[in-house]
Amino acid sequence: MTSPSWKTPELSVGEVAARSGVATSALRFYERNGLIHSRRTSGNQRRYTRDTLRRVAFIRASQRVGISLDRIRAALDLLPEGRTPSRADWARVSECWRSDLDQRIKQLQELRDDLDDCIGCGCLTLDRCGLVNPKDIAAEAGPGPRRFTYTPCP
Repeated sequence: MTSPSWKTPELSVGEVAARSGVATSALRFYERNGLIHSRRTSGNQRRYTRDTLRRVAFIRASQRVGISLDRIRAALDLLPEGRTPSRADWARVSECWRSDLDQRIKQLQELRDDLDDCIGCGCLTLDRCGLVNPKDIAAEAGPGPRRFTYTPCP
């Protein structure tokens, strides 16, 4: 596939995939979930505006640091319609989850600092395991086995 001219206002799904390094199935998934938008041609083919490339890069970077798709969608909804977002627009959007990232960094540092207690424990000490059961949160759910998942603060 030849690279589209920088003057081309719209890109096909294949062109966005090639430029972004994201599979076409992922692009369709992002679109179904309201993260990116396209218009349909008379032949029912998707066409994306060029700023979709920046949005896809933002989505991928956000996912790499553990931001949920719901949070990513909410942040992208803050971007202007009808024009390519500026650097200031992106800075405002990324500020939305700075506190979440600070909290995750803190948790990872605590895990790193306490990891020597964890290695080889076999999780026999679930009341104090910082990895599977930090601060014995499972006890709040009552007696018996629990499936542990961590949900960051909203």
